[in-house]
Amino acid sequence: MTEQHAERFTLLRPLLFTIVYEILGSATESDDVLQDSYLRWAEVDLATVRDTRSYLARLVTRQTLNALRASARRREDYVGPWLPEPLLLDDTDPSADVVLAESVSMAMLVLLETLTPDERAVFVLREVFGFGYDEIAAAVGKSVTTVHQVAHRSREHVQARRRRFQPVDAAETVQITERFRTASVTGDMAGLLSLLAPNVTWTADSGGKATAARSPVVGAQKVAGLLIDLFRTGGRTPGMRIQMVNCNNGPAMVAHLGDRAEGVLLIEIIDGKITNFYAVRNPDKLVAMTVRRQISR
Repeated sequence: MTEQHAERFTLLRPLLFTIVYEILGSATESDDVLQDSYLRWAEVDLATVRDTRSYLARLVTRQTLNALRASARRREDYVGPWLPEPLLLDDTDPSADVVLAESVSMAMLVLLETLTPDERAVFVLREVFGFGYDEIAAAVGKSVTTVHQVAHRSREHVQARRRRFQPVDAAETVQITERFRTASVTGDMAGLLSLLAPNVTWTADSGGKATAARSPVVGAQKVAGLLIDLFRTGGRTPGMRIQMVNCNNGPAMVAHLGDRAEGVLLIEIIDGKITNFYAVRNPDKLVAMTVRRQISR
């Protein structure tokens, strides 16, 4: 029985991790939830499980909601903007699955933060993973009628606030990112401004544990100046190196000092222009940057 438990859980782990991460916004906490969920799953009589996918999704959702509510106070007391924990993915992971790509994007995760825990869970389970209303009701402990209402409300909320999502051509992404990196490193203000949307926004998450802007910076001129100063300072730091990676199905730059990640800069590109920078400096949120994840739905 132990082998069967492990086999079923391992097979679905990428999907379960993705569910938990999209609700929690933290890869580290998602690992903890999955570990706790597995211990509970190991005690389940498999003869009573008719649909393993549905059962495990229900199990991890309940544990995730408990974790999310427990962390609510920590987020209220957080210093500066709170951003989801970056998710380091394999370069081959961004697939033709547009729904999955959008659902783990930093922009979407930031938007989901504006929902209540129940709204977030219902939206993720329904809109991303396509679970039935009865399955979701069992997962969140609500009636089917209530889940219908929550799903409608959360869907309208997200649709009213999200910008059009359109996957960027991989070659174009590489080109824009390289041009951005070159302009930033060389201090080419004109070159940098040509890549930024007029209302480009810089949001930094330090949790008060690293140097970073305590409020979002908006506007191409301001953000360009900030970037040039940042890269100039980083260039003077002995041993600092920049690595291009795939975070949350988008281009990102990781600043390493020795073996330690000092920060991650995620870049959002829409219509050939950079519209958002998400800079994560909180060291607690960089621990998981050593592990490349697999996501699935």
